[in-house]
Formats: sequence, C-alpha cells, structure tokens
Amino acid sequence: MDLFSYRTDSEPRNRLLADRMRPETIEEYIGQEHIVGPGKLLRRAIERDAVTSILLFGPPGSGKTTLAHIVSKRTEGDFVRLNAVDASVKDVRDVIEQAERNKNMYGRKTILFLDEVHRFNSARQDALLPAVEKGIIVFIGATTENPFHSVNGALLSRSTLFRLQPLTKEHSLIAMRRALGDPVKGLGFMKLSVDEEALDHIASMANGDIRRALTALELAAVTTPSEPDGSVRITLEVAEESIRQPTVLADESTQYDVLSAFHKSVRGSSDAALFWFLYAVEKLGMDPMTFLRRLAVACSEDIGLANPQAMVQAVSAMEAYHRIGWPESKYIAAQAILFAVESPKSNAVATAIGKIMATLEESKSAEVPLHLRDGHYSGAKKLGHVGYQYPHDYPGHYVEQQYLPDKLKNRVFYEATEQGMEDKIRQNQAKRGRRQPERR
Repeated sequence: MDLFSYRTDSEPRNRLLADRMRPETIEEYIGQEHIVGPGKLLRRAIERDAVTSILLFGPPGSGKTTLAHIVSKRTEGDFVRLNAVDASVKDVRDVIEQAERNKNMYGRKTILFLDEVHRFNSARQDALLPAVEKGIIVFIGATTENPFHSVNGALLSRSTLFRLQPLTKEHSLIAMRRALGDPVKGLGFMKLSVDEEALDHIASMANGDIRRALTALELAAVTTPSEPDGSVRITLEVAEESIRQPTVLADESTQYDVLSAFHKSVRGSSDAALFWFLYAVEKLGMDPMTFLRRLAVACSEDIGLANPQAMVQAVSAMEAYHRIGWPESKYIAAQAILFAVESPKSNAVATAIGKIMATLEESKSAEVPLHLRDGHYSGAKKLGHVGYQYPHDYPGHYVEQQYLPDKLKNRVFYEATEQGMEDKIRQNQAKRGRRQPERR
C-alpha cells in the first residue's frame, strides 16, 4: 500500500500510530508489572470493574493516561476526563451533579479522571472531597509531581497511591515490534523491514517514551522512498534522521530528587556529585546556582570546621558564575565540588545548632550573667555588672569563666571531632580543660 492510501481519511490509519496503538485492555498494556502484573491489586480491580479512588504518580510517558483509558474501556459506569490545566471548579461541580443524578436515579457510577491533578490548587482539590467521601464519584488522579507535595492530604488519604516507574528501552522495543506486526492498527499492512540497529537506535533515543518511539518509527516508515516492488527498508541512517536527541523528563519532583542526590553525594562520592551536577545543568537545564547554593550549605552542614576552605571554594564558585557565566564557570564549579567531597567531614556545626534549638524550646528565656552584661555606662557597677575577665590579659589569650546562662552553664553544644582541622580545635579545647558533654 502506498503513502497516499495510507493517508486516506476514510480509513482509521489517518490517526497517528501512537494513538492507534494505545492499549485498549490490560493485557495489551506495556510495563508497570509491579502494579498491573498478573494477580496485582490494580490489575484485579480493573478486570473486575472495581477500581476505587486512586492516584497515579509517575514521570511523563510512563503510562498513567493509558491506564485510565483502559479503565474507561472496562467500566460499565460513566467515565469523564478533565485536564486540570483548563478545568474549573464549575466543571468539576457539573460532573459531580450529573454523577449524583446517575447514582440516585439509575444506580450508575461515575469515574472522574483528572489529568495533571497537581495543577489544581488547594481550593479546587477541596471541591472534590465531599463527592469522593460520599462515593458519588470514583476519583482517578494522574500527576508527575510528588503527590505528598502537590495533592491535599485529605484527598491523598482517601485515594490509593500507585507509583509508576520510568519505562525503558526494552518497553519501547516491545511497542515498536507490536506496531510492525499489527496490520490493522499498526504498520503491518506495509511491506516494511526495519534493521535491528535502527530499532535499537530509536528505542535508545526515545528514553522510555513509547509515544516518541512510535512517532519516530511512523515518520521513518512514511517518508522513506519505497523500492520498485513497494517495499520500504528503515536503516540506521534513516532512524537517526527520524529521532535525534533523547528527551529528558524533568518535572519539579525530579529536580528536587536530583538536587537531593547531589547533596548526598557531596558527603561521599566525587564521581556522583560531579555527575549529578552536570546532568542537572546540561541535561535538565537547571540553574547551576541552585547547586552552588546547596554546595555552600553542605560545606557548613557536612564539612564545617574540619576544612573551612571548602566554604571559600564554594563561595568563590558562586562569584565566578555571576562574573563569567556558563559554561566557562563549569571548571570552577567542578573544582569547588571536588574540593568539598574530598575534604574531611564533620557535622559538628549542624549538631551544635540542633542542640541549641532544642534547648531554646526547653528554656524559653535566658538571663545574661551579670558579668557579661553591658558595663559601658555610669551606674553599671552599682547594678553588679562587674567581674568580666578580658581574655587577652591572660596567657594564651584565654581565661576560664562562665559564658552561658546560670541554668545552662554546664551544657556543651559544640563538640569538635577528630576530622581535619577540627582535631586541632579539639586538642586546643583539651588544653583549656574543656569539660566533657554532660549526659542528658
């Protein structure tokens, strides 16, 4: 069959291949075996038309909308789809009112699928709650954002959460081979041959996005000149023209996860810290300053006085980014990251802050010892503001005296470790007779 008959509007093949090949049944669904594999809860619920309110959380292209589509084909009730980008509270209320009528008059259930539910603000999500609680609607929400950040707690607690994983190259290969062998919905009606390396390239570049893989396969099939016998061969060269750069899926939750991975890697792996930094900036398009700010925090929280120069490196990298921009500052940023990772580590600063914050909660208020109060005014001595010993008047520029409030005078908050420069601080404290922290 030639290109023109392929495009004939009288045939269903005028729809895009990815739309034609969208699974209609749970048996046709590709991936997510951990939630829809044989015997799994969600699969059983779909097969029995017994789906209750659920939230589908996963990256773009992982199959959330397709799962909802399968539910719509399986259910004997009404299925309504709204997109949170353009749906209003009125739209939701209209659906709820109709659902209530159908339930009361005909005993018919209504399933409301709300795509991109994270785009609904709190007030619009609240409009769903009464109907969900009363069973007027079965709610299916789909989101690419972490639902614990973007969905109301009340709505989240009334829904079963299913997390979808990113699809893989293997899933794309399954989808493409299925399309090549399907003469009705796929490309099986064509005299088409595809080199294995061409399929492999498309699957790799699609980065788990089945729709993108099928679109590239279709583009290659319908634009490649046919041989005299009507056959079409898709080579690696053709595949490379049909799909070029892999897509990187980076919603807000993904960005938070990458930033978290970066900070945790600063504590233990130069390779990983540098990888996550460059991956975020070069592939996800994130702002380098986001990571440099986090690096500066890590230099105090995780390194501290074990190597104070780490903070100098981090702040210098921030300044360099401001002055010379990207990508030139890439080298300075990388140097600061590697310096931080390879520095001796100590969380003594963070621990001291935590201890003091806990003490502030307990103490509520604190009296400044009399000898530490301001004495630079007439009458200070009459008030008893005397007795302060000036450390620089003593050997080693140190003198033992009380600095904390009376009721906290024996507390120890900052405990220097044996890491890096802090070991010298610890030794210095020992020379001064620093007491051990009291047991609490």
